[in-house]
Amino acid sequence: MSIIAWIVVGLIGGVVGKALMPGPNPGGLIITVLLGIAGALVGGFLSVALGIGNGVDDFDIGTIVLAIVGTMVILAVYRAVARKA
Repeated sequence: MSIIAWIVVGLIGGVVGKALMPGPNPGGLIITVLLGIAGALVGGFLSVALGIGNGVDDFDIGTIVLAIVGTMVILAVYRAVARKA
């Protein structure tokens, strides 16, 4: 995927992931995009590790869903760490 596609997937995944997990979330637009891109990487890794997909390789609905799930995983870990600090 191109850089623009990663940014679009990151924006969509970050915004939807944050919306599905209301509460204290970090950052503004740039952090949301970076969170979504990292979420896509985490989601792609998890899909390959669990054998349910081939990761993030195209710009499609599956990629956006993986980005959303990955974003939610990252937010859950962030909240668990931030709560203890």
